[in-house]
Amino acid sequence: MRQFLLLQLRPETDASDDEYHAFLEKGGLRDAQVHRIRLDCQDLPAGLDPRDYAGVIVGGGPGCVSDPAETKDPIEARIEQACLSLMPAITENDIPFMGCCYGIGILAFHLGAEVSKKQFGEAVGPSTCTKTDAGKAAPLLQDLPDSFDAFVGHKEAVQHLPKGAVHLLASDPCPFQMIQYGQNVFATQFHPEADAAGFGRRIRIYKDKGYFPPEAADELIEMCQASDVTQPERILSAFVSRYS
Repeated sequence: MRQFLLLQLRPETDASDDEYHAFLEKGGLRDAQVHRIRLDCQDLPAGLDPRDYAGVIVGGGPGCVSDPAETKDPIEARIEQACLSLMPAITENDIPFMGCCYGIGILAFHLGAEVSKKQFGEAVGPSTCTKTDAGKAAPLLQDLPDSFDAFVGHKEAVQHLPKGAVHLLASDPCPFQMIQYGQNVFATQFHPEADAAGFGRRIRIYKDKGYFPPEAADELIEMCQASDVTQPERILSAFVSRYS
């Protein structure tokens, strides 16, 4: 079995490690099946070709594609550019790709769509996602109910469907929860790898990052623990199974 390439965009070691183990667990992957690259502290290897992998997975992070270049944290700017540098090869060759949260912004921006904070941001917590007609026929969603809850928390969002993309999942606050490009390129606004415990840990880590008032952290964690978020991980598992 070829490895999956996992690109991580979180500069915080505890958040990055927790996300990594969540991808392994929810994707049904072993450590040896993943080439993990933490872009905050590792450069892409010279000559890296995404075609050499079973698929590419991009995790989430605190950065925003739409932030002006002059205000971007230098590490976040470098992370973003490294990720974007692989997108032409991925989309032109229809390489299996799963972009999670930050990943949908990377994909949509690469495809020429507007990604901004104008509208469609979502507060931290569960959001109900519903299949579109295309989503009901999508291979990665076949075993999921037509509506299910997923964990979100994002300041920016895709403002319109990228040219050539297909709309698979929507929510009331944010219409573009999952999109597809070609046959094998997918991205979600929500976190398919996150469960209540993991999302609670992220709330603690990012409580001072402007997603919510810091004093609301305990209440948000309790809300997540009381939620029924079990379906999104099946998307990640289906992706891994399909392209292994």
